[in-house]
Amino acid sequence: MVDFGCRLKKLRKDKGYTQVQLASRLGVTKSVVSYYELQERYPSPEVLIRLASIFHVSTDYLLGLNPKETIDLEGLSEEDVITVKRMIEALRNKE
Repeated sequence: MVDFGCRLKKLRKDKGYTQVQLASRLGVTKSVVSYYELQERYPSPEVLIRLASIFHVSTDYLLGLNPKETIDLEGLSEEDVITVKRMIEALRNKE
């Protein structure tokens, strides 16, 4: 869980959440979120799962076990998924 705090802070900021907003979504206090980001405390398995759900990442990514960030396509139509895949491929081929 070496990178947990850094990953959490980056995900939170990328999503535009304050520590207070994230704490509210998790059902914890702002101080707890701060402790997580400073790596002074680590979340319970239940909170870890909620974090993964909020940020649409795997728990392995949060814990630093998988360095690749994934994209959650759940809820998108088949046509939307194809569009996203084409956009990703276009960005990879961008010169």
